[in-house]
Amino acid sequence: MKKKPTANSFGVIGLGRFGMALAVTLAKAGKEVIVLDECESKVREIRQYTDLAFVTSDLNEESLREAGIQNCDVVIVCIGENMGVGILTTMTVIDMGVPRVISKALTTEQGAVLKKLGAEVVYPEKDMAYLLGKKLVSNSFMDFLSLDDSVEIRQVQVSGSANGRSIEELALRRNYQLNIIAIERNHKTTIEIHPEDRLWEGDIISVIGKVDAIDKFEDQL
Repeated sequence: MKKKPTANSFGVIGLGRFGMALAVTLAKAGKEVIVLDECESKVREIRQYTDLAFVTSDLNEESLREAGIQNCDVVIVCIGENMGVGILTTMTVIDMGVPRVISKALTTEQGAVLKKLGAEVVYPEKDMAYLLGKKLVSNSFMDFLSLDDSVEIRQVQVSGSANGRSIEELALRRNYQLNIIAIERNHKTTIEIHPEDRLWEGDIISVIGKVDAIDKFEDQL
């Protein structure tokens, strides 16, 4: 299968849990990341990872161009909660000529509109088992969303040494520089992750990080 060209510059619009994890991971991977959000405190938080973080409450074309969004290889619109703003922002970014636009959706109806606009769609809070129409299954992991050749979001099935251990005990962030953004258990998905939460055989965790780090973690299970 032909790989997408490696992207070096990314735009992240919206700093919820999903957007924040994306921005941090991409910045730590050495990518140039432009970040936009209306919350000043979240923008201050992300500035320890990228200087290209801006506070804006108006996501019109002028504001996006001032931030440099049109120069990005990939833009991820993480505004699923406000359907109207998310759709309009996605449409604006596509019209600006960004080569690859990924947009977060909370419902299939919202996703259908975004797809018609030309965006790739992810449903991080709805169903971690099928995203972007791409599911690669092996004995213990499923490919979820490849942002480029070095960074991706992947589903990892809990087994072996991880069974019964808490998030804190696994120390994914310290040992592998990975962040857990969702846990699927008994066909139910939660994005409220706490350090004391324990993982059990058969759970599927969605992690974001560098490909080699995820590979290393998967090999340790």
